[in-house]
Order: sequence, then C-alpha cells, then structure tokens
Amino acid sequence: MEEFQKIIGYEFKNKELLTEALTHSSYANEHKNKKIKCNERLEFLGDAVLSIVVSDYIFKNCPHLPEGELTKLRASLVCEKSLFQFAKKINLGNYLILSKGEKNSHGDERPSILSDAFEAVIAAIYLDGGIEHARKHILRFVEPEILNHKPKAFKDYKTTLQEIVQKNPGELLQYCLVDESGPDHNKHFVVEVHLNSNVIGKGGGKSKKEAEQQAARQALELMGY
Repeated sequence: MEEFQKIIGYEFKNKELLTEALTHSSYANEHKNKKIKCNERLEFLGDAVLSIVVSDYIFKNCPHLPEGELTKLRASLVCEKSLFQFAKKINLGNYLILSKGEKNSHGDERPSILSDAFEAVIAAIYLDGGIEHARKHILRFVEPEILNHKPKAFKDYKTTLQEIVQKNPGELLQYCLVDESGPDHNKHFVVEVHLNSNVIGKGGGKSKKEAEQQAARQALELMGY
C-alpha cells in the first residue's frame, strides 16, 4: 500500500478506502465470512468523477471543438481501452487483491478488471481528499492524451459530390429541405440531394449545412465513392 501511494502521488488518510478500491469482487466472494468490501461501488462513483473532470477540462481547454467532437474526445478518454493503458502506467495489476482463481487466470492483466480498479482508485481519492486531489490524479493521465489529440480533418462531401457531377455537363444538383423539427434551441433538419429529378441522398443534422453534408455523404456512398 505504501509503495502504491508513492506511485500515484497521494497518501490516504483512510487506508481502508484504498484497500477497498484495490479489492476485486472475486476476493470478497472467496472470503464471504469476513464481509470484505470489493471495489464495485467505488467503481460506480469513480466513473462519474472521471467523466465530470474530463468534461470540465476539455470544455475549458478545447474551445475550438464543437459539442460532437467534445463528446467523441471524452468517450475516447474514459473508455475501457484508455483506462487499461492508464492502469498499466502505474502497474495497477501488481497491487490488486484478487482471488486465487483470478490470480491463476491472470486477472491482474485483464483490461476489464484493471480499468474498473482504475475508476475505483479515483473514487477512493475523491472520498478521501476531495475533488481537487481526484482531478490532479486524473489529469496526470488524460492531459497528455488531450494535448496530443488531433481532430479528424473535415470532409467536405458537398464539394466532392459537386466535382463528380460536373464531369457530366448538363447534370443538375440540388439540395432540398424536406423536414424541420424541434424547438429553436435544438432544431433538426432533414435534407435531400437531387440529381436532376432523382433523390440520390438524404441526411439530417442540427443545421441545414450539416444536413446537406450528410445527404452528400450518403449520395457518395451510393455512388461507390
């Protein structure tokens, strides 16, 4: 426990919280008579703390990203794959309290077990020292990932479709708004793209431009591009 606290850079006032965070359900089930707490409840709380800290950070530090890209970035940072990599950076598997069966089947290397334990440790830090200590611990892992994040290049499907259609003189490309729904603050538009009189694509979005792009994307897919 002392060694692990040095690795994560946080010393617990209540050591029982750390023990609980590192205890897998298999060990608790193996020692039912001792009423040992496993990390499943802490994992639940840690997931929420992780999400709010990451959301707050990327909202404040990525002002250039729209809502959709913020959602994708957050999802990539809090998914099992990322948490597994974070857990490996602190050799979390070496400190897990597992049943004999889980140890023998290399449970200390399993992504699901390590990622859950990583969230449980976040919750333990949060309960023991508050949100700022939890934030410091989380950002140690996610901040470098955010700084290295490269947003995907914007695909201008409309321009691509227009360039293809222009190769055949006389072809007429038109975008038609066919549906508009929702309140002013949360509109949804549906657009069809017509080649001459034929519908070749349909798309929706929160703006007419986004709906047109999605309609053009569908048209390109149907045309084999």
